[in-house]
Amino acid sequence: MLRALFALLAAACLAACATVPEGPKRIALTFDDVPRNPGAFLSEDERTERLIDGLRQAGVGQAAFFVTTGNLAKTTGGAERIARYEAAGHVLGNHTFSHPHLSQVSAEAFLDDVDKAAEWLAPHASSRPWMRFPYLDEGREDRTKREAVRAGLAARGLSNGVVTVDASDWKYDDLAIAAKAAGEPMDMNALRDLWVESHVDAAEFYDDLARKSLGRSPAHILLMHETDLSALFVADLVAALRARGWEVITADEAFADPLAAMLPDVASAQGTITEMVAWERGFPAPRWYARNSETLATAEFDRRVLKKEGK
Repeated sequence: MLRALFALLAAACLAACATVPEGPKRIALTFDDVPRNPGAFLSEDERTERLIDGLRQAGVGQAAFFVTTGNLAKTTGGAERIARYEAAGHVLGNHTFSHPHLSQVSAEAFLDDVDKAAEWLAPHASSRPWMRFPYLDEGREDRTKREAVRAGLAARGLSNGVVTVDASDWKYDDLAIAAKAAGEPMDMNALRDLWVESHVDAAEFYDDLARKSLGRSPAHILLMHETDLSALFVADLVAALRARGWEVITADEAFADPLAAMLPDVASAQGTITEMVAWERGFPAPRWYARNSETLATAEFDRRVLKKEGK
């Protein structure tokens, strides 16, 4: 009898998991760590110009740039470059002043850091009330700290600048910088294909997870960083997303989705809200895109971009 019961439960689970609701796929583009230091290929000015031009060519009218205001003192012309993003129709979010891990500082210190960034952002008409946690670290296992920061943000009129899709694009940028510094030849077409493919695959993975756990496809929010790779390949990414049936929407539209306001209660809060909601609702691991593994991303970069097969 128990065996029959387990069989019925397994069949029900498989049926539920196999039933993925249909519907449109929508995604907004966001970029973190603005203004970022030079990368492997472009100057800071060139990167800004290429990124603005790439978004314009792709018909993306509004992306969101999350500003780490402490970077302004570490980069050349950072405030002017941010102004160029605004003039092109894009919006700004708060990514703290010094980019701390919440799990490594007190709630009070973290909120002070948020306030410091908010002071710089306040005069900007394009600023939005979204605060994105650095490293997507919402306090990890410390629920008390997590709730204290959530309450502090709400008191300030700020909401969580959540992410629904993450392909760990920063890792490919780090690998490209290291390869350039080492004088290793890179296949730029392969780098483009790997970068674009990873983001599209991640979008498909997290949309499938959301449809299964939420019963619908939310307005997705893609995490990228203000890197040379974003500037070089963003138009290719948008074209690839559209080829897979995705509509690129504004950040304002995406953050109006009810998913962005959810406050999942999980054992350790770090990562996309997609995976946290799925975890809260009992979906087993893995709830994250495979190439978010640094080991796997590095192996793909070495094999495809550096041509290191068998070495």
